[in-house]
Amino acid sequence: MAEPLRKPDEDRGRTPEQPSGRRPEPQPEKKPERKPLPQPKIPPIGQLRGRTLGRILIKMGKLTRTQVGEALNIQKKNPGPIGQILVELGYVEESDVQIALAAQVGMEPVDLNKMDVPKEVLALVPAKVAHTYKIIPIDYEPSTKTLSIAMDNPANFQATDDLKTLMGLAIRPFLSNPDDVAAGLNKYYPEDQAESISDLIGELADDEDLAKFEGRGDSIDLEELKEAAESNPVKKLLNLVLLQAIRDKASDIHFEPFEDEYKIRYRIDGVLYEMVPPPRHIAVAIASRIKVMANLNIAERRLPQDGRIELTVGANPVDLRVSVLPTMFGESVVMRVLDRSNVKLNLSRIGLRDDDMSIFHQLIAKPNGIIINTGPTGSGKTTTLYAALAELNDIETKILTAEDPVEYDIDGLCQCQINADIGLTFHRCLRSFLRQDPDVILVGEIRDLETAKIAVEASLTGHLVFTTLHTNDAPSAVARLMDLGLEPFLLTATLEAVVAQRLVRRICENCKAEFHPTEEMLMELDLKPEDVHGKVFMYGKGCDYCNNTGYRGRMGLFEMMLMNDDLRDLVMKHASTNILRNAARKLGMRPLRESGLLAVFEGITTIEEVVKETIMEDM
Repeated sequence: MAEPLRKPDEDRGRTPEQPSGRRPEPQPEKKPERKPLPQPKIPPIGQLRGRTLGRILIKMGKLTRTQVGEALNIQKKNPGPIGQILVELGYVEESDVQIALAAQVGMEPVDLNKMDVPKEVLALVPAKVAHTYKIIPIDYEPSTKTLSIAMDNPANFQATDDLKTLMGLAIRPFLSNPDDVAAGLNKYYPEDQAESISDLIGELADDEDLAKFEGRGDSIDLEELKEAAESNPVKKLLNLVLLQAIRDKASDIHFEPFEDEYKIRYRIDGVLYEMVPPPRHIAVAIASRIKVMANLNIAERRLPQDGRIELTVGANPVDLRVSVLPTMFGESVVMRVLDRSNVKLNLSRIGLRDDDMSIFHQLIAKPNGIIINTGPTGSGKTTTLYAALAELNDIETKILTAEDPVEYDIDGLCQCQINADIGLTFHRCLRSFLRQDPDVILVGEIRDLETAKIAVEASLTGHLVFTTLHTNDAPSAVARLMDLGLEPFLLTATLEAVVAQRLVRRICENCKAEFHPTEEMLMELDLKPEDVHGKVFMYGKGCDYCNNTGYRGRMGLFEMMLMNDDLRDLVMKHASTNILRNAARKLGMRPLRESGLLAVFEGITTIEEVVKETIMEDM
């Protein structure tokens, strides 16, 4: 059951959901009984591991050499999985192929219908984890800390790796029939009885082993930290928090210790929401468990640490970037959720209007020059640049990136992780890039004059360079580069465009409703009632789909300053940012505030969002 999210100042009262009644199962038509998996006579798994599928099926007595040869001949003419070809020929059943595939990787079959799993084994795996990975725990060996699980797909290696990370146990997989696994999940982990985060927090509050950490401060030895990290209630709570955050498309998860409380907060669409607060004394256990998962030093509690956790949830790869920071009352841990299935690496999905899209396509098609993407932290600059690179990513184009850190691994790009501790800085990396025969270069950020000079050099020698800066709007980027010490003549020779952007929340489509703004609201946008006559304004009333926030997802607002001879002349004359801005507007630049207004009039976002995200540029 999903935990509702709320802002810290909201009422903490909760109304439990009513469990849905179980519907009577329809009586199926009389069909031939399905053969249970363990029926085939299987030689010892050690004799089958690593052999070809056809050879294993012959050993199982399911095929002859002639039948395998026939299937191989068909495969040569029409390439495809040999198992599927054998099933289509009618020589074997789908279940036989699954058993053979499992034997190929050393998995044995198990019949869940003939098992009654002990409650203590089921308690090791939270219901959400079991349903997410479609597994049933069937046995546990405490001496070796080995958990045996039944799964329905022998090729799902990632599930065993993720469970090893999440549970901190050795995993021994067995193969079962998909129908049996589904029935087992309904039997052992019914959806209406799934353990919630609130239930687990209550369990943690009563845990005597964890209560001993209360008020201990730094007087905790290494063995106690290891014991805390291996606590089963702590593992279960953390797993539920991670899975819910990924499902709710949170961008960050915060674990924050304070003097009298311990907070867990999610950032969704740029806004922080608080979960039910767990007991204060589990802060050490949570931090230690996360460190174990991220392969960090659990004994080091005085210095910041950074790590990474890789998972696959619902067939989607998810990276968790972990940052541990010592504070007055313990270690604050923030996990950045990098869900590759959620990142919109497509220019048509980031919020560009049709005219902006046309301009942007022309920009990224240039053979050389510098294109700067600017905005504050968290404004979507990286996503926009990745979308541009995805558009250019083909077999004819060599693309190199220097990033700090590399957030998403993208096929076809040569990505370099900046590491200042060992001297691998942006400018040193860029210098090497020029000897790698690139066509397109991405510089994560221009932070100093040396990096700016090499970016200019790369542009002058025939490369297209993408980079970022932290400025409030597009015209301010010119002043920022000149403040670093870049000569105006180099800037005018290479700079093609500056794209400023912000992110605003989209109104939830499920609960969108019309409303009439007050004069005060219009004044915040410097509008009068007559200016918006005939315009329709929308807002989100709040529903379960958007966690009662009225918003779901975000979109970009863009401001594009295209360099031409007039603007280059102004740059050469050291014109102020205001003069540049006014000149760019006369030449057709649409300011961020105006882009936001268009989104408001189209019913995509709200006045509050536009005022909040674009107010700085008018100051």
